Amino acid sequence: MAARSLTPPRLMGTGVVRTMTSERDPDRDPAAFLGAAICRARVAAGFETQDQLARKLGFERSVVAKAESGERPPSPAVASALEALLPDLGVSISQLSMLARKATTSYPRWFADWLTAERQAVSLRSWEPLLLPGLLQTPEYARALFRAWQMAGSNEELEELVTARMARQAIFDRADPPKFWAVIDETVLYRCIGGPAVMRDQLAHLAEMTERPRIAIQVIPADAGAHIGLLGAFAIAGMGDNNPGTVYLETPDEGQTTKNPAAVAKVTTTFDTLRSEALPRRASRDLVMKVAEERWH
Repeated sequence: MAARSLTPPRLMGTGVVRTMTSERDPDRDPAAFLGAAICRARVAAGFETQDQLARKLGFERSVVAKAESGERPPSPAVASALEALLPDLGVSISQLSMLARKATTSYPRWFADWLTAERQAVSLRSWEPLLLPGLLQTPEYARALFRAWQMAGSNEELEELVTARMARQAIFDRADPPKFWAVIDETVLYRCIGGPAVMRDQLAHLAEMTERPRIAIQVIPADAGAHIGLLGAFAIAGMGDNNPGTVYLETPDEGQTTKNPAAVAKVTTTFDTLRSEALPRRASRDLVMKVAEERWH
């Protein structure tokens, strides 16, 4: 399984990850090209640090840092402010950032392997011991997570992250949606994300999703005690016959994607074990609704 670069964890269910500047090629990546141009113009204008430019602009330093690294192209408001402050930049920041935003997503490049697998999968299996899977989150639940982890430098960036997460759920609206099994720990239902109203709506959405014929959601009850799933979250993308599939693993440092047949087989066995520990589908739905009504009323 290949090692990856600097990243906060939990893209699949929660956060977003940073990509090192050195991984981006300005000759092929419009976001990196624009970032390099902004960096040169900043220094030429006498702003030796990103902090100095950020203070002058009235934005957080992370906004400038992400723009220069190519991780996140400037928003329209940031682009306009940069153009006013750096008139000799030599490129149209507004136009180039618009192109860069179309060419990139709110996710780092290494996560692209999983996104591709997720879109192509004929079946998806997900285990989450801490949070609801991203494919089952409501916008308010996702927004609360992104806000708590301070992954966005502005409200506009926050909404871009939420939009990107919701866009992944479009696979369920296809004419041929994948079969989706989600197993979650009961403690997830009690973890307050965004407040009682957000949790009530989130659990109602979860119960509604169980009514879809190709979606199965099961809950491992808290009285199951210690079990193998406590080692961490994962997801499996099944690709059909003669293809072992793809596995996504979340770790304290970053997520990793692998197609190694042995790894896929081992994680698949783990998932099957977790399903055997979980309540049946109907009982799981009843538990979800009970928690929504009694805990988050």
